[in-house]
Amino acid sequence: MGRKKVKLAWITNDATRRVTFEKRKKGLVKKVSELATLCGVEACLVVYGPQDAAEAEPEVWPSPAGTARVATRFNSMPEMYRWRKMTDQEDFLRQHAAKLQDQLRRQDRESRELEVSLFAHEIMAGGRSLDDADLNYAMGLVQMIDMKLKLVQNRIAGP
Repeated sequence: MGRKKVKLAWITNDATRRVTFEKRKKGLVKKVSELATLCGVEACLVVYGPQDAAEAEPEVWPSPAGTARVATRFNSMPEMYRWRKMTDQEDFLRQHAAKLQDQLRRQDRESRELEVSLFAHEIMAGGRSLDDADLNYAMGLVQMIDMKLKLVQNRIAGP
């Protein structure tokens, strides 16, 4: 059974916030451990505690030496390889926006094709006339007829 969606907001109660931090940190350590084990990759985790515990050392996984080894290996890589697949929030949002724009264009094209197809069916059924068509519908109808004609010619020509 899944959990209900948690509203992401500052937890005002100090005790609750501390307990939540510890639980989430434990879950995060478990996930990094599973990722490293199941995928066979080197991973490390550095978690700094709450602001009021500034004097406390950050928690590291798997160990301070292991974390230092992974960080050293990462820093010794040439920059071209180091930054190749990294992304920041801005790049992520830009990529996500581009994907959504592509989806919107695809949906818009499909919508226009369906409208033209419906218009063609209405014309064939006698419900509408070509005189009713504006330039966009007429051009869409011509393109659709050309596409269907090419498909039929390709089928007739065979493989």
